[in-house]
Amino acid sequence: MQTYRDKTELIEEIKRRYQLYDQEFNDIEENEKDTLISGVDKTPSQNISYQIGWTHLLLQWESDEKKGIEVKTPAPEYKWNNLKGLYQSFYNQYSSYSLHQQRELLQNQVSEIIQWIESLDHETLFVPEQRKWATTPAKWPVWKWVHINTVAPFKNFRAQLRKWKKEKGTE
Repeated sequence: MQTYRDKTELIEEIKRRYQLYDQEFNDIEENEKDTLISGVDKTPSQNISYQIGWTHLLLQWESDEKKGIEVKTPAPEYKWNNLKGLYQSFYNQYSSYSLHQQRELLQNQVSEIIQWIESLDHETLFVPEQRKWATTPAKWPVWKWVHINTVAPFKNFRAQLRKWKKEKGTE
């Protein structure tokens, strides 16, 4: 897994990967957002709904812990062994939004994540066990949770969007 020297490097990578990911939607028409293409497991709307869902959870975990609310990851109704149900909840929650609205929502959440990271000191971001919600047997520091819910899927899901466009014949 990619690592970072400091929060500035993490923020720059989030921004870069997000911009590349978001640009993939520029040539997807609104009437195509729910089109499933053979060989690609998500529609464009599902693709971005997944991103919105996970970035929302990341922000929610932090918000809840700051309020003294016990955080149940990944979400109160879901366990780590039932992620398909969680993903479906993301699709259901955001499918009625236009692609433009989904992009705007994700952009706002990415901006909020960046502001949050900027507010953290180095220890909180890079030393394990600084947040209860991030304390697992693997003892991941907060930055790793941020990475797997931003940078990593922005890369992977960008590739899925490119494949979707190629199979559709628009790339």
